[in-house]
Amino acid sequence: MSRGSKTRASDAEDICAITRTLAVLSDRWSFLILRDVFLGVSKFGEFRTSLGIASDVLSARLATLVEFGVLEKVPYHEPGQRGRFAYQLTPAGQELKIVLGALQQWGDEHVPHSENPSVARLARGSRHPLRVTFVDDRGNPVEHDDAEFVPTASYPKDAVIDQRPRPASPMA
Repeated sequence: MSRGSKTRASDAEDICAITRTLAVLSDRWSFLILRDVFLGVSKFGEFRTSLGIASDVLSARLATLVEFGVLEKVPYHEPGQRGRFAYQLTPAGQELKIVLGALQQWGDEHVPHSENPSVARLARGSRHPLRVTFVDDRGNPVEHDDAEFVPTASYPKDAVIDQRPRPASPMA
């Protein structure tokens, strides 16, 4: 096992959900593979062509996404060819749509391209544009300034946390 995979394995056991998630979605290729899956790409050769990624890197990223239950391998057979596998999202993988939507939204707003967004986030039925936002447990939108990350009892006692009071939201 390489040093990188040992680190990834230990990160997958970390108490921090962000560290554990990054053990699975470890680099840009993982996010770009997911983007392509959401756009309908499913076969190894299609990923390689779309992304211009080396076969060994693609194999490793797909294996990690399968190992952690983000993608599943589905056998298929084209006439005259040997059996192969396509990749499709699991329910856990489908939940990453909001993460990719948030990344895209941030990029569209803070690192815009001169030719406008290349993909639109639309509601399937109405075709209305979508925004990614925080929502409370009653379904009410919450402004970013009013959302906070609060350590729980599980947070490591020796971690350094800024305990200073946060200023109230200017809209409050």
